[in-house]
Amino acid sequence: MTKTSARAETRRPVGVRPPTVGPAPTTADPATATGTPLPAPQRSAARPADTAPVKVGAFLLSAQFPGQTHGEALDRTVRATVEAERAGLDSVWLAEHHFVPYGVCPNAATLAAMLLGRTRRIGIGTAVSVLSTAHPVALGEQAAMLHLVSGGRFTLGVGRGGPWIDLDVFGGGVEAFEQGFPERLDLLLRWLRGSRVGADGPQFSFPEVAVVPRATEPPRRPDLGTWLGLGDQSGLLRFPRQRVEADAPIDELTASGRPVAGPPLVVACTSPGGVRLAAERGLPMLLGMHSGDDDKLRMLELYRTAWLAAGRGEEQLRRIGRQHVAAGVAQVDDRTSTARATLLRAMPGWFEYGLGAHRTVDGRERKMRDPHAYTELLCDLHAVGTPKQCADRLLATAERTGIRRFALLAEGSGDREATLRNIARLGSEVLPQLG
Repeated sequence: MTKTSARAETRRPVGVRPPTVGPAPTTADPATATGTPLPAPQRSAARPADTAPVKVGAFLLSAQFPGQTHGEALDRTVRATVEAERAGLDSVWLAEHHFVPYGVCPNAATLAAMLLGRTRRIGIGTAVSVLSTAHPVALGEQAAMLHLVSGGRFTLGVGRGGPWIDLDVFGGGVEAFEQGFPERLDLLLRWLRGSRVGADGPQFSFPEVAVVPRATEPPRRPDLGTWLGLGDQSGLLRFPRQRVEADAPIDELTASGRPVAGPPLVVACTSPGGVRLAAERGLPMLLGMHSGDDDKLRMLELYRTAWLAAGRGEEQLRRIGRQHVAAGVAQVDDRTSTARATLLRAMPGWFEYGLGAHRTVDGRERKMRDPHAYTELLCDLHAVGTPKQCADRLLATAERTGIRRFALLAEGSGDREATLRNIARLGSEVLPQLG
């Protein structure tokens, strides 16, 4: 068998387009055909008008791989977050799940609170807090508090979750999943925007009460010494590469295009209805790991249609487009084959062990993807390979779709030390190539 050098592997096209994701390309455009970015002189014509920087965050599910304890999974998340800040990543995104080892964090906002206290500069977000099993006011109170005490570093991502047994345990029932998400999202938004809120809906009805703490108050910004970490004695100081400026654009916009005060919000969108709901409320989307560039483009076009139908303008759309987030996978290694082998060795067992534990709320039939085929798909779609290939894959998606923010699953190896090395390499070897 012929041995391929690491240098030769860095010259290969990024990924292999899977035949099942989206329609075949209709042009011979090299960015469409191979998934690699265009040469620099051609980028200005292919890229959307918005050239905001590409921002990379780590997506941490607190996954319990076979043979691990719950504590080990959570410890890996904590250590990975600290390493992500040291590596200069823009953000960390936390998932929540109930009753399954796929992810052992049951409340992403609670874990975010702890991690905001352990860090100084990096943004912490939920991906996502599940509204179908949470009271919107209780979640709004948490989000407002974290926004205010962290200096604005907290982002609240919300979604409707799945039709799982969680709905029975927490009392929402299948109706909360199938019909209740718009009411829950609207109540959450009114709480985060207002000073007094009441409710008179099918799910929530209560007299008007004062909003405390009020998310619309400006958060206290850390002084320069705190931002530089001069009071942090935890180890070697490193300057962040992707600092979020104090006057950076706020995610949510009013109908007139003015920023809305309070914590940024994103909405997980996995269906046309979710996309339309996010656009009608003026909120950016969080797109899932299973989505290839073709899928992202279709959802972005649907979002644009719903956005304009709601009476908002193109300039507002451009601004909100900077805040969409694409979830993905990242595994950095000297050789592409080694990076893929790492994930193919660990992730199928985790998928089978973790996702297989889900129980539906009403006994409905559910079908699980083939774990090995799904891992192969994720390797094909995302930043898996050499540092150059990972950077090229991210730039290709940014150039083709206009999405500038990424939440990359970095714990696919299942090993704590390997996860920390993977995040460190994202910071030191991939980020510098993103411009």
